[in-house]
Amino acid sequence: MRRLPPLNALKVFEIAAQTGSYADAAAELGVTHGAVSRQIALLENWLGQRLFAKEGRRMVATPMAKILAAEVGLSFDRLAVAADACGRPGARRILRVSAPTSFAMRWLIPRLDRYHAGHPHVEVAVTTVSTVLEDLRGGVDVSIRRGVAEGSAWPQHRVVPVLADVDTLIMSPSLFKERPILKPADIEGHRLLASETRPGDWANWLDAAGLQHLAGKPRQVFDHFFVTRQAVEDGLGIGIGPLPMLEIDVAAGRLMAPLPEIRVPRTGYVAVIPRQADAGNLLAGFVDWLAGEAAGAAPVSDRPAASGRSRRSPHR
Repeated sequence: MRRLPPLNALKVFEIAAQTGSYADAAAELGVTHGAVSRQIALLENWLGQRLFAKEGRRMVATPMAKILAAEVGLSFDRLAVAADACGRPGARRILRVSAPTSFAMRWLIPRLDRYHAGHPHVEVAVTTVSTVLEDLRGGVDVSIRRGVAEGSAWPQHRVVPVLADVDTLIMSPSLFKERPILKPADIEGHRLLASETRPGDWANWLDAAGLQHLAGKPRQVFDHFFVTRQAVEDGLGIGIGPLPMLEIDVAAGRLMAPLPEIRVPRTGYVAVIPRQADAGNLLAGFVDWLAGEAAGAAPVSDRPAASGRSRRSPHR
């Protein structure tokens, strides 16, 4: 018989270590703060060492606990895959996907009907994270993050490129009609909208457009890009946005790219999956579908013909 620690305590511990909070772990598990504390104490007694140290009013995982949590998370991932593989033949499968909020809202979710049409026995459950750099967490089959496949930050996972990313200037068609932007210098006098989660967007675009002298121009800053995008759509100002995630908005006439030839490449998105995962090729098939959707995406067209002309900029 294997000498295993209490499994429920391990589950509670892994979530507490990942969230960095007993209270957050309790909320995620639907139990009380005291219940989490008791399970952690049970596991500490079994191991014979402390897993959390008190810092102020918070309990912070020790370095050894962080290592243990990563291994426990991988083990739970393997258990989840094994359980899925042994499920009833033909039963509806649940594919858990974690993605940054804007990626999920503007790119992934609008395309899921096409995936479900070809995979009627698979249900894709999407959860969002606030930043593209957020750590991976257990209980997820596929995580979408910004990164590169080579020399990745996730050595214990398989990393597959999914979507290239490029930034350009965006504005609402109504604002363009009122105050058109036909060349880079036309942005002067417009309100610049920016996002805390995408620092450097304006500086990089201004550099590509040859407008470095406007780098110090004041900006209205929102906490997240999807808020900035809405403000741009409402005509409150102009912004910098990722073309792949705005194709639907451009096609629907909610947004436009007045200077589409001035683009700033950014680190793209990758799919991150555990190396031991992929029972029945479900995960690999989903990742291939993501890459296929990205490869088949139509490019954003130049500004509408009503603008009178389409200029090309030497700053590419």
